[in-house]
Amino acid sequence: MADRVYPSPNHGERKACGKTGKTAPDCIILHYTGMASASDALLWLANPLWEVSCHYFVFEDGRIWQMVPESRRAWHAGRSSWQGETDMNSRSIGIEIVNNGHDLAIPGPLPPPGPPFPDEQIDAVIRLVQDIATRWNIPPRRILAHSDIAPGRKIDPGETFPWQKLAEAGVGVWPGKLSPPPAAMPSYRLGDEGMPVAALQSMFARFGYGIEITGVFDQRTFDVVVAFQRHWRQDKVDGVADGETLGLLRALMATVQV
Repeated sequence: MADRVYPSPNHGERKACGKTGKTAPDCIILHYTGMASASDALLWLANPLWEVSCHYFVFEDGRIWQMVPESRRAWHAGRSSWQGETDMNSRSIGIEIVNNGHDLAIPGPLPPPGPPFPDEQIDAVIRLVQDIATRWNIPPRRILAHSDIAPGRKIDPGETFPWQKLAEAGVGVWPGKLSPPPAAMPSYRLGDEGMPVAALQSMFARFGYGIEITGVFDQRTFDVVVAFQRHWRQDKVDGVADGETLGLLRALMATVQV
């Protein structure tokens, strides 16, 4: 699928992980570059001093460059986890997608979203992920955002990334229309405590997010809710676990059977 190989020196051997002890990738992580230009991002990903890399790099016009062989462990996930696994670099194939990203110049816990992704670029991402997933037998539920595996620490590829379009092409999962829509339900937010909060945390943990069951809606819980919304409730990202957010989470858990 790659139009060119632009090698990065930043990679190593995949480590055995999970109960099976396998080293083959079983997850695909999507990122945005979040830099001023594609050339800046390429230099950053290929610089041995920065110790970061990815397997594939997708330009705005749909060109695909490969930076690290799929058999190798690229350094794109960082400190992260999903479904209890903490070495996501060994478990995954990382794809960087050229996009300036969120407007971090505006202060606040929820920065404004960045620019949209061109259709040519998204079509290329879909083809690339379909190809990788087919060859490595990676299921749609294991195609994730960087923000899913590192809530709070990472926010990419963000709420302008068209996850629903990808899911309609079999790339990732998307909840069906909630019917009937969630009835008026209590909303949970920063500072709330009690068994309902613990149940909420338990659902997110079961789905895959790295979160402790404390019964306190703390900053970590807020970050997880925001990450979930950036992927699956993109029109309203506010960190509040309202009825719609919980309904979407339940629908997704039923879809992936967890």
